Amino acid sequence: MKKTLALLLALTMVFALLVSPAAFADEPITLDVIICQYGPNTNDWFLGKGMNGTNFVEKFEAENPGIKLNLDVVSWNDVYTEVDTRIANNNAPDILNIDVFANYANEGLLLPVKDYCPDDLFADFFPQFIAQSVIDDTVWAVPDLASARALFYNVDMLKEVGVEVPTTWAELEDASQAIIDYYNGEVYPWGIDLTTDEGQAAFAYYTWGNGGGFVDADGNWAVNSPENVEGINFALGLIQKGYTNPNPATQTRYDLQDMFAAGKMAMVIAPNQLPTYVSDKGGNINMATAGIPANAGKTGSSVGVMDRVMAFKDDSAPDQAARNEAIGKFLKFFYDPENYVGWVSMEGFLPAVNSAVEALVASDPSFAAWLDVLGTCQFYPAAKAEWDQVKQGVIAAEQAALTGADIQTELDALQAALVG
Repeated sequence: MKKTLALLLALTMVFALLVSPAAFADEPITLDVIICQYGPNTNDWFLGKGMNGTNFVEKFEAENPGIKLNLDVVSWNDVYTEVDTRIANNNAPDILNIDVFANYANEGLLLPVKDYCPDDLFADFFPQFIAQSVIDDTVWAVPDLASARALFYNVDMLKEVGVEVPTTWAELEDASQAIIDYYNGEVYPWGIDLTTDEGQAAFAYYTWGNGGGFVDADGNWAVNSPENVEGINFALGLIQKGYTNPNPATQTRYDLQDMFAAGKMAMVIAPNQLPTYVSDKGGNINMATAGIPANAGKTGSSVGVMDRVMAFKDDSAPDQAARNEAIGKFLKFFYDPENYVGWVSMEGFLPAVNSAVEALVASDPSFAAWLDVLGTCQFYPAAKAEWDQVKQGVIAAEQAALTGADIQTELDALQAALVG
């Protein structure tokens, strides 16, 4: 009987251990992660063998045995629907890589960055990048990677025509006319994309280059400012004078880049990945970069484009502190220069952390010039809840103006909708 009681007592103690919370202390934490597909290498890097014979998930889990990653690479065409569906089904990802964040933050779905990002990593991000993800003094996301836009020009073509790289709008018009005359209209001097793909970027180029922009000095919407109207009318004038590609409302920046790669366009505003794009297209263009021309007396600005990494709340997580720590370990691993430099270089982007700069410049000295651009570029006001409306609104206004509408009237209507 005593043996039986002892056995029962032992079994009871084992069972108690198995069902107690402490018994699950060593259970791995699983993080659901969505990464956007930036190019043909993204899936291989995260899930294939693109990371020197292994991949991100395998390497991370080997170095963090208490954390499992359920990671999906999703195309940009599908990611918004995918995320919205998961949120609607109470199955939001733990970690999301995407461009937008304001709606998620305003709906109370995100964790503040301070809850999970290690202090040393947070200090490593470029401050101007962090500032793009702040609402009500709270940082809701960290930058994933960046690109910037600059003027690319065909060095041989401009030399043959005998014109300098334009720095002002007046110089741009003079250079464009010289190119038209020299090549008898067979080369487009300048590229403009007013499509739904990049029309907001065009708005930025010509309004920032005239002292205007989407918002005023106090951060209030000011899309119909006199500076903006003058800037967009200048862009429309370039089109009307035949200095640009013939169909700006339908020809995307990729079409413009194709023309540039084929030697059919002399100058184009494009992201830092353009040399790789041209090479992949088989182009052999002697190209160089310069600042984007501005109106006389004004300073041109590059458009900075930045995607983000954010973490969603999960009130059902049994151990919130452990989950947040796991998210922080994911970020530390991702931004470790040993991993991050390879990722950024492979997809042709610019870094979001200072620690990657030295290694990137060492491997490709051309990065140095782009890092200077990143230090002075401006960003879309994506933290404002109305940004999606503004983005679509300025594109619609530009396209209406192409068919004869008055740009002042179009922008006045958009401004009224924003402040009304």
